[in-house]
Amino acid sequence: MNMLVAEITKPGPPDVLRWVDRAVPEPGPGEVLLRVRAFGINRPDILQRKGLYPPPPGASDIPGLEVCGEVIRGDLAGSDLYAGQKVCALLTGGGYAEFCVAPVGQCLPVPEGLSDAEAAAIPETFFTVWHNVFERGALKPTELILVQGGASGIGTTAIQLARAMGSRVWATAGSYEKCKACLELGAERAINYRSQDFVEQVREHTGGRGVDVVLDMVGGDYVAREVGCLAEDGRLVIIAVQGGTAAAFDASLLMRRRLTITGSTLRARSVAFKAGVARALRERVWPLIVAGRVRPCVHAVMPAERVADAHALMESGQHIGKIVLTWPQ
Repeated sequence: MNMLVAEITKPGPPDVLRWVDRAVPEPGPGEVLLRVRAFGINRPDILQRKGLYPPPPGASDIPGLEVCGEVIRGDLAGSDLYAGQKVCALLTGGGYAEFCVAPVGQCLPVPEGLSDAEAAAIPETFFTVWHNVFERGALKPTELILVQGGASGIGTTAIQLARAMGSRVWATAGSYEKCKACLELGAERAINYRSQDFVEQVREHTGGRGVDVVLDMVGGDYVAREVGCLAEDGRLVIIAVQGGTAAAFDASLLMRRRLTITGSTLRARSVAFKAGVARALRERVWPLIVAGRVRPCVHAVMPAERVADAHALMESGQHIGKIVLTWPQ
């Protein structure tokens, strides 16, 4: 049995993505086969398409890190999954397809009240934010977090989750419309990084204290600036390096202010690790989604055939939240 998949024919612009026929994959031990209903677009997909982010060993060469789909069959022993169930799943690749395989531990039941597109917009950002903001960054209620790129998929998720957990949120974004969206999602303050210096804003509006946590997706020269606006015992969490991998900063600030710089990537982590994040999400975040206190922010829903257009939209930077593609029902 064959299926359609979006293949990267060679490194390049969005039009190198081509729909081709491939055999439907077979689930292995601890895996299930999903009929994909919707799949999210993420920046790592863009990097992979450009040849800058190869999939980890053993992962599918097909892009796509998150899906909503229907369980068809697989190794369901020891889980509460069942055939016909709608789940959202975090993948190491293979989501741009009509069918995909996913580890059982990385599948979560679709929260009540969400569409397929909304469910597909959850895994990559929610797994990433939960681990980095609340586990690595140890954000606590009443603490203040600065979310860089607050209008991105990661940013819109981080703002909502931090607010729902009782923390205070400031965000940066690159336009009036994006700053407005951050405020509507729960940020107390939105800083337009094109016209305002976020370090000056933090120092001025915290009375020089600084913020407790910074969630950074830029790296490069942002690191020194972020170190400079952290409060005592503050934590800088780096999850992407869109501004470059080299960073120089005043290391004495780390000692004098007892700062922590940390970061992570998710894709190459073990199934066991990601299953642990999934359990935490189901326990701590799923009730918030069902209660309507947190909801994936979807900018655009397109038919799967428009995968190249979806990549172009993401690269344009004009979106707020997630871009999701759906298969015909």
